[in-house]
Amino acid sequence: MTATVTACRGLVVMSDESFRAHFDQERLDRLASLVGDPVWVDELDSPAVRERLADAEVLITSWGVPRLSAERLAAAPGLRAVFHAAGSVRGFAADELWDRDIVVTSAADANAIPVAEYTLAAIIFAGKKAPFLAADASTAYRGWGHLTGFGDLSNFRRSIGIVGFSRTGRRVVEMLRTLDGPTVLVADPYADPAAVAAAGATLIDLEELLPQVDVLSLHAPALPSTYRMIGAAELAQLPDHATVVNTARGSLIDSAALAEECRSGRLFAILDVTDPEPLPADSILRSVPNVMITPHIAGSLGSEIHRLTDHALDELTRWLAGEPLLGRITAETFPLTA
Repeated sequence: MTATVTACRGLVVMSDESFRAHFDQERLDRLASLVGDPVWVDELDSPAVRERLADAEVLITSWGVPRLSAERLAAAPGLRAVFHAAGSVRGFAADELWDRDIVVTSAADANAIPVAEYTLAAIIFAGKKAPFLAADASTAYRGWGHLTGFGDLSNFRRSIGIVGFSRTGRRVVEMLRTLDGPTVLVADPYADPAAVAAAGATLIDLEELLPQVDVLSLHAPALPSTYRMIGAAELAQLPDHATVVNTARGSLIDSAALAEECRSGRLFAILDVTDPEPLPADSILRSVPNVMITPHIAGSLGSEIHRLTDHALDELTRWLAGEPLLGRITAETFPLTA
């Protein structure tokens, strides 16, 4: 970002762990150039913080930010914008933010990058059933010629279903072009068929998509309308040996129904998210050999978090310069966000 801007008054509001992950010295220096005297806090209720909050024009937030309730927002009469250096804003965004027309932006686009990368890797591994073969050390000694019950171990001309043409879903569709001859199908009632086609896929109904795919990858938001959208009936429509990949929200799948299908040996699953999360120790999903579970690692971790910081600081720079924002969330778009 090269725009010339005038610094404003702001607070950084996030947990201590988040602050240390987001801000190295380079980014602290940049923050100081944008907000003058940057102050980090992890709460908004003490008298000292309320004194700073009363003077704040902007908040830079991330994981650990308290909910911006009506009472807390009332203590920030000059607040004009919130720049969230993470994905979902559901955990802190109250209706009063929209009522006051406070600008809210999210780094969800930046966070979609590692999720899409993880998903692409999961889809490729699903083609070869690599996680499930690796889970049984004895298969390594028998050789591929003795493998049964895994279907066609291939990534050539596979059919891949994407549920949700979201930020991540769109990226995954575009990344799937690296494979040789895939058929990519998208189910999303809100997606534009032309945009889906431009990304390299075909938009169809979920019911039509399910029987056709070798891999089903979920990228829908967690909404009342999407709760357990993939249940027993939907899983039954998938072909034998299909793999379900979920890097979105655990609530999209009926976990019990998925466990039964995987325990039977008919389906496979690669899950980075579960419902509940983490799974109880006695969850059947933990012991089913056809399931690989990772601890919600697809999103930004380690150095990837700096990409989120940069996104938020870029947005703040654009806002100060009066330029269009790239990650703005409004009252109208908020209900459809993850």
